[in-house]
Amino acid sequence: MEATVDTGATTVSVTFVTNNGKTVTVSHNSNLLRISLRDQGGIPFKCGGGLCGTCRCRIERGVENTDAVKPKERRHLTEADLAEGYRMACQTFVRGDIAVSWVPRDGTPGGSART
Repeated sequence: MEATVDTGATTVSVTFVTNNGKTVTVSHNSNLLRISLRDQGGIPFKCGGGLCGTCRCRIERGVENTDAVKPKERRHLTEADLAEGYRMACQTFVRGDIAVSWVPRDGTPGGSART
């Protein structure tokens, strides 16, 4: 069983760097992709379950405020990617303030994924 760090915070700040620095306040231990969907953060996605790799993003600040890397993430991210702060938004839970960026899919901030 994984030990968790309780920062005592009940809310945290998420900044969507690629979406013009939009910042939202959310509950501690919220899922990053769900935050993006609910608050129109713009992280691209397709499956939402760790299968496709579309929601690959980079934690620019606060990677220590995310939970442990999941096996599904390791299917899409190398050790070098992880060391550079890359995560899969659908698999990542936020436990403190972070800033996140991604490569837009259609040239617009947070551009939607295309098939």
